[in-house]
Amino acid sequence: MRRLSGQGLVLVLALVLTATAQAQPLRRFALVAGNDEGGADTRPLRFARDDARKMHGLLTRLGGVEYGDARLLLDEDSGDFLRALAELESGARAARARGERTALIVYYSGHAKDGALRLGDSALDLESLKRRLLAAPADIRIAILDSCRSGALTRTKGARRAPAFAIDAGATREARGLVILTSSSADEDSQESDLLGGSYFSHHLGSGLIGEADRSGDGQVTLFEAYSHAYARTVADTADSSAGAQHPTFSYDLAGNGDLVLTDLRGSNEGLLVPRTAPAGAYYFVNPAGLVVAELDKAVDAERRLALAPGRYTVKRRLADRLRVGEAEVQRGRTTVLDESRLRDAPFSDDPVKGVAPRERGLRTYWTLGLTGGYHSFFDAPTRENLFLSTPLLGLEVGLHHYFRENWRWDIDLALGGRQTTLELPTLSGPRYRYSLLTVGTSLVAEWPLGRVSPFVGPRLAYLVMGRDFEDASLPDQFYAVLTPGLVGGVRWRMSDRFELTGRARVHYLLYNVDAQRSLGYWELGALVTYRL
Repeated sequence: MRRLSGQGLVLVLALVLTATAQAQPLRRFALVAGNDEGGADTRPLRFARDDARKMHGLLTRLGGVEYGDARLLLDEDSGDFLRALAELESGARAARARGERTALIVYYSGHAKDGALRLGDSALDLESLKRRLLAAPADIRIAILDSCRSGALTRTKGARRAPAFAIDAGATREARGLVILTSSSADEDSQESDLLGGSYFSHHLGSGLIGEADRSGDGQVTLFEAYSHAYARTVADTADSSAGAQHPTFSYDLAGNGDLVLTDLRGSNEGLLVPRTAPAGAYYFVNPAGLVVAELDKAVDAERRLALAPGRYTVKRRLADRLRVGEAEVQRGRTTVLDESRLRDAPFSDDPVKGVAPRERGLRTYWTLGLTGGYHSFFDAPTRENLFLSTPLLGLEVGLHHYFRENWRWDIDLALGGRQTTLELPTLSGPRYRYSLLTVGTSLVAEWPLGRVSPFVGPRLAYLVMGRDFEDASLPDQFYAVLTPGLVGGVRWRMSDRFELTGRARVHYLLYNVDAQRSLGYWELGALVTYRL
């Protein structure tokens, strides 16, 4: 194997890029997978699925991948991964049979350990994946792995922890072209950032693909440009972290194919333009959730374009002693020109980009909305039969996750129940009435994530309104309302990226003081299907 110097590498890439520009278009296929879980001996990640969603959106919006030629897997296992890969390989094989040139892009964000990708409780051997990609029926194959110690996959090809890539000049012609990008070397952990809402490597790779890495200014971001940018920014951002600097790796084997344009910014007018007249410096673009979605280091007299998705962004430019802060709205199908004169001065205390450790900034919160079904009953048998009946419940519940601290959830719930029955008392028998129950409650629970399953427990306070509506108009309707403290516990199971199923039990104390003071207790069993907003 022969290593090229930095200048020699630039010359080679320039030549192959020129040749590639004249080649016929590529039919692109993409498998994008993200899994926050890595099995019982790993700690769940926070942003692997989010990284996968972002990459899927970038490839289908700017990367030339038709939506039907892309597969997005979230929290799926290795079997699902291999089945999706086989489906895309079949599509690529058919396209090649029609004479089309093809590219297969595989992106994975999640755990890796002991030489394997860890998809939940399943594993996918890295060397087996590499052999599968080498044999894939596509002209160009690109693997992007954002996981701990993923550099083990490139180590055998001589890639090193530096942007001066190792190029295997002796690669077999049958391989046609295989590129492997990894987020860290073989002995390093890949790190996530709460501020960025994702991993450092995937964030900077994605930011580069929407235009930050387009140093040539031609409106195209090549594989070389994207990796160079992601490498430099990942190393810089992690240099002072407790885990140490993280060094992405690159294995490049595109014999006869040259560098590859990953995203083309010229085909869409949608995005944000920083004009030539804007001051030079570091610009940050923050979405309404407070996450830095893109960064830009603008040079003097340079025009830069970012293909930001439609939405409103906070723009920050750092100066030596202060910030310049303003708003920019990217509208669908239009280019927004940044007017720097409309930015205002602000102190550094307003800056979300100060390099503070992620744990000091807290976690992202999110909401869930759920539909509940359950059963409500009192422990005391005479109470169940004559005073407050057992009844089924239907209701709604809203949950706020990670707001107070990690793995804490605040719930607000509303439920209704009722049934028709006959009143049976020693002094009165026979009147029919409808028993109704309204319960409004709030609870604060602590969760313990164990893969897809999360047990939880916490206090709850409920307000109960119970009533009897008699069919006989001569009998007065009755109701009783009271606050009841209690406890809730259960298990939450994540069925998919958005949907969860929860089973739970509640127990409450109720003080009854109408005709006599009595201490009562009731219980509720329920199931809840929730959707993550």
